[in-house]
Amino acid sequence: MRNEQEQNVLFGNGDEPLSNASSNPHINDLIEAGLSRRQVVASGAALGVMGFLGVAMPGSAEAADNPLKDQLKELLERLKKRSKRLPFNPVAVTRADTITVPAGYKATTFIPWGTPIRGSFPAFLDNAGNSAADQADQIGMHHDGMHFFPIDGQRGGGHKSDHGLLVLNHEYIDAPLLHPNGPTLVGGKRSSADEVRKEINAHGVSVVEVRRVRGQWEVLPSARNRRITGATPMQISGPARGHALLQTRYSPDGTATRGTLNNCANGFTPWGTYLTCEENWAGYFASGDTERPREMTRYGVGSASRYGWDHLSGDEFQRFNATRLAAEAAGDYRNEPNHFGWIVEIDPFAPESAPVKRTALGRFAHEGLVFAPVKPGSPVVCYSGDDSQNEYIYKFVSRSRYVPGRSNGSLLDEGTLYVARFKANGKGDWLALDIKDKAFQAACRAAGVSFADQGEVLINTRLAADIVGATKMDRPEWGAVNPNNGDVYFTLTNNSSRTVVDAANPRPANAYGHIIRWREQSRDYAGREFVWSLFLLAGPENDSLDPNGRPLTADNRLASPDGLWFDDEGRLWIQTDMSGSQLASGPFGNNQMLVAEPTTGEVKRFLVGPVGCEVTGITATPDFRTLFVNIQHPGEGSTPTDFRSTWPDGPGRRPRSATVIVTREDGKPLF
Repeated sequence: MRNEQEQNVLFGNGDEPLSNASSNPHINDLIEAGLSRRQVVASGAALGVMGFLGVAMPGSAEAADNPLKDQLKELLERLKKRSKRLPFNPVAVTRADTITVPAGYKATTFIPWGTPIRGSFPAFLDNAGNSAADQADQIGMHHDGMHFFPIDGQRGGGHKSDHGLLVLNHEYIDAPLLHPNGPTLVGGKRSSADEVRKEINAHGVSVVEVRRVRGQWEVLPSARNRRITGATPMQISGPARGHALLQTRYSPDGTATRGTLNNCANGFTPWGTYLTCEENWAGYFASGDTERPREMTRYGVGSASRYGWDHLSGDEFQRFNATRLAAEAAGDYRNEPNHFGWIVEIDPFAPESAPVKRTALGRFAHEGLVFAPVKPGSPVVCYSGDDSQNEYIYKFVSRSRYVPGRSNGSLLDEGTLYVARFKANGKGDWLALDIKDKAFQAACRAAGVSFADQGEVLINTRLAADIVGATKMDRPEWGAVNPNNGDVYFTLTNNSSRTVVDAANPRPANAYGHIIRWREQSRDYAGREFVWSLFLLAGPENDSLDPNGRPLTADNRLASPDGLWFDDEGRLWIQTDMSGSQLASGPFGNNQMLVAEPTTGEVKRFLVGPVGCEVTGITATPDFRTLFVNIQHPGEGSTPTDFRSTWPDGPGRRPRSATVIVTREDGKPLF
């Protein structure tokens, strides 16, 4: 996500204001109350090696299942498949306005903002003179989370590496770059309907059919190519479907909605669909009401919107005005903000299908959704972070069990949503946010808070998590699950507002961020207990720890870890989202992507992006010969007359977010 510290009203940076006023403990309190930072990281390194060996930690359900000789045999087989060391020379820190990768690799720009993919295939005009209708047929702005679906993966899986669907998010827009001369304002308010429609159309998701021909990737003029925007009709499913708090003029029965916004990280399901996650959506709305309900205040909906879309007349724009204007909710858009903050499921292979907002997964600033290993006959389990300062990490466990070839998105409509509580002794609990759960009922009584039904609990997910005593985290970002042992990793990118530390968030005014990991104590990942450790503390050499408890070096120092992804062989890819002074000066250079080997603790810098960008979004082909990486907002802060970057098109051209294709020069798999 965009990682800025200042917040403007109109065309602001995109971060939502701090809204967690609960007295819940912060993870840094726990660390200081328990083990030292170095002890926690060192114990985590031991946990990682033991997991790789197949040895479970004390208390694990798998503690005595396998003979030691079988564990050692498995280890030897895995080591044969790959080198013990990361097979590339790390790239140096740089502030060059280009993509830097190791020797022997190349980076090729692909599908930048404005690339035509459907309809009349309107060409991108560098002076940003394209219309709103053009933008609806072009790749959106500010690429983010992304996944490659092999063309033979319509029901999950798939093996084709030279032909597939590339699906990617477009988190937000920079209005000064989207329009030829920036946005038109009259009296400080928006006046052009086409400009606002263009902004709405530049949000959302792109589905692009791509093929590799003689080593080069190209976009196919396919009927599957699709744009899902901030205006696309969608359905609502799960416990909140039809709820009174979802009734609007557009959907009086609260079952339908329009659009998805601020799509940051992503996920993908075992049954072959894409999940886009609505992150900092609250700033798109404004309410003129003096008294606002908890569904607004706990999420930061205020009196002024970020882009001013609510300034214009007409139903398509007035939905961003959440002021009470009618006698009943069905007569206005007081509940429109409640239609956002969800995870949206999209079937990339069915362009005629309507996206579905899955409300059982909770409503907050979702930073992706990552699945635990899926086992036939077991529930599906998935994790998501709430990307805001002092917010929480969540887990969903489906009620029904996964059946290959038969299960679909309805599996995400019924189940239990949990929130994490980290303890100073390295253990943790999952606390149910379930109106039928006795502990949840007791917590509500103690707090003097009531909910009418489970739908209202989920619409107020943050409040429910406050009540049960979840642990405040340093902006939970992306998650990833190690395919070798099932350990779950999450980035905690930074938290300038923290004043009291705890075990899982060990630094006050945490400017650099860290990575945490845990291991579930149940075979099916559905249990309520886990053990955790710190994997890495980001920062300069004098204030950081690598996975082995040593300071980071010139080869791997980083700040503000954000994107996170495991490749199939268990290497962890880490992307950064630094901003402000960290990008302008100091030891870190431009935003970057690193690779970590959890079994050895080795970490190396693999890629550095252009000036002002965020490196975010990553996926690969099954043969691991092509790595797709997204570069978001190069030259952030540029205006029509001042380009702070000219990547990727060169001097005199306005900067554009784009996907980068990373390959080896010899055409072999990356590692």
